[in-house]
Amino acid sequence: MTPDVLWSTGLTAGVALIGYVLRNAHAEVHRINILLNKTREEMAKEYLTKAEANTDIDRVILRLDALDTKLDRMLER
Repeated sequence: MTPDVLWSTGLTAGVALIGYVLRNAHAEVHRINILLNKTREEMAKEYLTKAEANTDIDRVILRLDALDTKLDRMLER
């Protein structure tokens, strides 16, 4: 084999290897990007809105007021 053929073969193999590695890296980045977007969508479902938080806090305060009233009645006896 002549040096030209060896050089072309080696260069082709090197470029093919670099292309393969880059393609796999790009596919992995794309997969991670999709997973990140899905995670963002799922996290948004778990968030609490201000209205819901206020409603829940109001319910807790009403319960505490009711318990306070009961304790006051018990202490008056």
